[in-house]
Amino acid sequence: MAQPNILYLHSHDTGRYVQPYGYPVPTPNLQRLAEQGVVFRQAFCAGPTCSASRAALVTGQCPHSSGMLGLAHRGWPLADYRQHIVHTLRAAGYRSTLCGVQHVARDAAAIGYDEIVPLQSHDVRHVAPAAAEFLMTSPQEPFFLSVGFNETHRQFHAPGPGEDPRFCRPPAPLPDTPETRRDMAAFKASARVLDLGVGMVLDALESSGLTRRTLVVCTTDHGIAFPAMKCNLTDHGIGVLLVLRGPGGFTGGKVCEAMVSHIDLFPTICDVANADHPQWLQGESLLPLVRGEAEEIHDEVFAEVTYHASYEPMRAVRTRRWKYIRRFDGRTRAVLPNTDDGPSKSVWLAGGWRERPVDAEQLFDLLFDPNEAHSLASDPSVAGVLDEMRARLDRWMKATDDPLLKGPVPAPPGAVVNSVDGLSPNEPVQPA
Repeated sequence: MAQPNILYLHSHDTGRYVQPYGYPVPTPNLQRLAEQGVVFRQAFCAGPTCSASRAALVTGQCPHSSGMLGLAHRGWPLADYRQHIVHTLRAAGYRSTLCGVQHVARDAAAIGYDEIVPLQSHDVRHVAPAAAEFLMTSPQEPFFLSVGFNETHRQFHAPGPGEDPRFCRPPAPLPDTPETRRDMAAFKASARVLDLGVGMVLDALESSGLTRRTLVVCTTDHGIAFPAMKCNLTDHGIGVLLVLRGPGGFTGGKVCEAMVSHIDLFPTICDVANADHPQWLQGESLLPLVRGEAEEIHDEVFAEVTYHASYEPMRAVRTRRWKYIRRFDGRTRAVLPNTDDGPSKSVWLAGGWRERPVDAEQLFDLLFDPNEAHSLASDPSVAGVLDEMRARLDRWMKATDDPLLKGPVPAPPGAVVNSVDGLSPNEPVQPA
């Protein structure tokens, strides 16, 4: 068939907390997409911070290889914007349009989209109608349309009748308290709004007659904005929703159990679009999985944090059974500005979170400890596993020329950061 259109739908801070992943967060439009496409149950971002994650997806590289070691709006750029997927697709005949959030450049014009839709905000209420209008006006094909929603970023929407805090369950790392239940109710309200936006865009795709010749890629940047989730390297932080529907075999309501990473989406899109693979790609195409030609494309996936609001250099490697996390800052306490403010954070702070120690190394058995609550790094019975996971991480850092191998990583000139000893990302920032 002719080259399919690519519709890239992405949200902020949603993790896997949506209906297709079994959570009590009603998202009927995402559920419909999942029942028509392929759900990747073990999908991970390459960096659980906003710009790093998105940079990995649109360049097909880990964040430190793409240059995105911090947040774009705080002064971090991509090393080379020509590595953004829109340039590869343009060479293959695609026209690119941005509608909403992008978060890999301070000025979206630096990226190289053919068209940027002007918007009042990046909230669903403005993004979804604009994207729907684009689809209903017979756009030039093949197109790459990026539709980025601000939801479910904090501040959350106010809970409605269907999000009664009395009957909400907070996410796994947090205690069940009135404050955390209210916080989760507000997240659910934001997920409801996000889902309405997704539905509006998918309905416009159907009404315009474009569904059959459009690959929909629906994901989020990283875990939800709660303590121990976003900006953390446990699965609570790096686990993401990922649903693909359309040409290439992404049909039938199938579930894929293979470990996959956001860096795998660029080569996948290249294969579906009949575009050449740039030499810098570090991921693997998903097509062998959906075609039944392979059960796995990775025996390990990697994730990283360098800067978010503050400097907090961490790296992780995950296999089916094990997760290994290493910190590189020498700190023994949490970097609190890297957790967004909210009621759940206040609960932890009131309980003494600031004084709780953090380990330089953590090793988790994901079979018996899926919540990654009990590190085994000091357990002599798994010393061999620890050595193996250390070696895996070391090999990857060397192969990708990780700047942490040379010591602390400076911020670029003009960037701004929060003090690592602060409490909030909303406190005054410091020039790098």
